Amino acid sequence: MKGVTLRLRALSGSPLSDPETDAYVARTAHDIAKESGVTIVSLETTDSMLIATIEADGVTAVAFLAELRRRTNTWYENKYRDGPLWGTSRSQT
Repeated sequence: MKGVTLRLRALSGSPLSDPETDAYVARTAHDIAKESGVTIVSLETTDSMLIATIEADGVTAVAFLAELRRRTNTWYENKYRDGPLWGTSRSQT
């Protein structure tokens, strides 16, 4: 199966420069992969972005990314009482 590379960008700032946030995002990606039987080929983070390559078809990759975004946005919003972690600001749409 071919690897699919996925990217999530922070809505603003550099939230992944916080070690706790970075670790939570990476741990959640690995948890979702384990639950869904997906193999993570590589996982990198920058201060404002997650880049993951997984072995999956396109539909599975979109589902993986959607679940990662949902779980980490919920955690981030509850923990920091701030807007979503991932997304596109309205000024960019």
